Amino acid sequence: MTERPTTDWRRGIAQEAAELAAGTLDPDCACMVDLFPEPLLSATDAVLDAFEAELPTLAGGDDEQVFAVVERVVLALNAVNEAHDKCAFETDEREQLCLYIDEALAERGVDVAALTASRGLGRHELTDQWRDW
Repeated sequence: MTERPTTDWRRGIAQEAAELAAGTLDPDCACMVDLFPEPLLSATDAVLDAFEAELPTLAGGDDEQVFAVVERVVLALNAVNEAHDKCAFETDEREQLCLYIDEALAERGVDVAALTASRGLGRHELTDQWRDW
């Protein structure tokens, strides 16, 4: 399964903590814990858990079913963003989340390019219709 963005974010937090402990990072330059507080990570993981639980239902599913799953995950991520003062996901995080959704679908056999083209969208516009973050 494609790696969740939260795994990468947690790895960054751990790396920064190790650098702080080793004295190789100025504490004034540390930002990962502030960017990714545990409540944000936990809430995002809960959304991704629900998304991943739905993926097996997509085998042989039609476009409407796939779009419904994408809509649910995006709206749930909107709620996480809203709960964190609409600044939970910055540009890099948005790109990681969108790529994760795309890759997770592709791993389940969804032709994302064909799926989006069926609605006159480019592949990278998969989440745009619902995304507030």
